[in-house]
Amino acid sequence: MAKSRRMWVFSPPKQAKPKPPNAVKATVSAEANELIDNVLKPTHVKPPTGDERFNYIIDIYSKWYGNYFYFCSKYACPGPNAISPYFEAKFARLEYVGTDHFNLAYMRHTGKWSEIHTALSLDECLLAIRDEPHFLP
Repeated sequence: MAKSRRMWVFSPPKQAKPKPPNAVKATVSAEANELIDNVLKPTHVKPPTGDERFNYIIDIYSKWYGNYFYFCSKYACPGPNAISPYFEAKFARLEYVGTDHFNLAYMRHTGKWSEIHTALSLDECLLAIRDEPHFLP
């Protein structure tokens, strides 16, 4: 039986991700909230159907967490067996990667983020969220 060989390998340090300036955060939040209020909420937030077996969206909102900007939906769980009356699901994520550029990802059914666009401007990201079927709440 052969012995496994161990050796030292150079491992350079990871580069720090750029932090978004406060001006960028404010701009992204304002434009995203405009998209949410004018397009996403009227399209996806509907009154309950009366059938308590199904969850339904009651709100869509956005928030920053570190270098990431998330689009979130809040669902109501009206059934008698619900663990909680509400839950949150994130459906789109913008990652700040540098001067007015973002990576755009969506949440897969597996619970993992799938990045499908890289180095887009804010306007391109918001158009993709509005038009592409990956980004449905």
